[in-house]
Amino acid sequence: MISSKALIDQTGISRATLNNYIQLGILPKPDVQSLSASADEGGARVLGFFPDDALERVQAVQILKGQGLSMAQVAERLAQTDALLEVQELQLETAGSRPAMRPIGKSNQANQARATNTASKPFSDSLGNLSLSLDTLTHPAYMLNYNFELTWFNEPARKAVFGFATAPSKSTDRNLLNLLTRPEVCLTMEDQRSLVGLLLQLASSRISYESLSKLVAQSDPDLMPLLEGLSSEEQAQEQAVNEVEFFQRDSRGQIVCYRVYAVYFREGILVVHAPAEERGDDLVNFLARRDQVIHSLLSKRLPVMTPLAVLVADLQNSVRICSELPPDEYFALVNQIWATMGPILRKYTGTHGKHVGDGVVYYFFPQAESNYLFNAVACADELRQAMRKISAEWQLKKNWFTELQLNIGLHEGQEWLGSFQSANHIEFAVLGNTINQASRLSDFARHGSIWATKDLISKLSNDERSRIEFGVLRKSQENGDRFVASSYAQIESIIDLNQDKHEKLRDISQLAVAEIKRVSNTRLY
Repeated sequence: MISSKALIDQTGISRATLNNYIQLGILPKPDVQSLSASADEGGARVLGFFPDDALERVQAVQILKGQGLSMAQVAERLAQTDALLEVQELQLETAGSRPAMRPIGKSNQANQARATNTASKPFSDSLGNLSLSLDTLTHPAYMLNYNFELTWFNEPARKAVFGFATAPSKSTDRNLLNLLTRPEVCLTMEDQRSLVGLLLQLASSRISYESLSKLVAQSDPDLMPLLEGLSSEEQAQEQAVNEVEFFQRDSRGQIVCYRVYAVYFREGILVVHAPAEERGDDLVNFLARRDQVIHSLLSKRLPVMTPLAVLVADLQNSVRICSELPPDEYFALVNQIWATMGPILRKYTGTHGKHVGDGVVYYFFPQAESNYLFNAVACADELRQAMRKISAEWQLKKNWFTELQLNIGLHEGQEWLGSFQSANHIEFAVLGNTINQASRLSDFARHGSIWATKDLISKLSNDERSRIEFGVLRKSQENGDRFVASSYAQIESIIDLNQDKHEKLRDISQLAVAEIKRVSNTRLY
């Protein structure tokens, strides 16, 4: 018996390709066995085992494919009783020219050079080797984030894969684990499962097995068997441009082999399906231009209704500080604040919204690996700590008593997310009341405080709330001021909204809020 891990390691095929060989009947279904945590296979939980001749059969597939046979022809030949004898003869004849096995993401010149149908056009002819872009891609291409939600697709993908007239408006309805099971999908049930398995394999290099399991269980528990093996092996090897094989049936029921190219970005994975007989040099070269590709992708991102948390931070007394500092020093200060905030916001998966004067807006979206609501709270607390260090540095530098403070407002909701763009700049924007209320809450916050809405805090888990010290300072002439922990208050009960200076806060007068005093152990959840 040979394990699936050993088979993949020795042949260089991907997990998705191995699953395809099983579906095509080239290999039998593995005997799945549970292993102890101290097993030699890297602490695997479960592992599939194949007959001893599995290695020979995979090598036979590569030899037959190298001779120009389609996967349907390969499967048919191997199904014959004398297939193994014939393959052994082929192995002897071609031993000196056997193509090298390649891991995911590696180029395979032997496969690129194999014979093609004379009616097929070269890849460079069909796409244009000098003007290739997302707009000129004639093959299915789509972008999914790390929640498996579709964020962009081209027309070939809509027609050949998804089949819908328009994409669903809600982000949760764009989950590919759900989309690929809709009636209008152009793939057969078998091909749907095969594609999901391939996408799960690609995502496993960025998403933990536990998070993938949670995503699949929430979307379609029947797909859980596709995760078998992912937990028992090292994460998928990630290249600049990854390449795996995908087999599906065409309209005539014939098995067609595709090369699926995948490029990883912070925002998600770009996936392109290209026929296996076409050379992919131009496409790979285009996908390798990461900055251009992601800029184009973000500019084409589909507007979507999505849950989110909004963080608005504003520098208190910025007008007075600006008047006290020379222009070059004031710009240096603001740039230092932004430069300090950037890594912290990225750490907690914040997405840049826009700069408003010397304030910032950041969005936090659902994540596979962490709770976006807690990320927003923990990020705000870390920004406050970083601001205290900047303030102390400038007090020493300028020998002044001015204290630099960021006033932060946090709110959550479900709003439309889109982007505004110019020739050289893309800015994400949220349309709806959530950002307006977060901005007003930032105006309400004073002296470097953090205020969050009851809606946000109440949606945290019990464990997450236990790590946050929050509440409201209650003022009483009889009993004095007292901070009441784990409580909320409406804005109108905290300040006098009849004062002209509080006029712009009147539209959030009944918003229930609490002050975030401290966050313990601000690890990502």
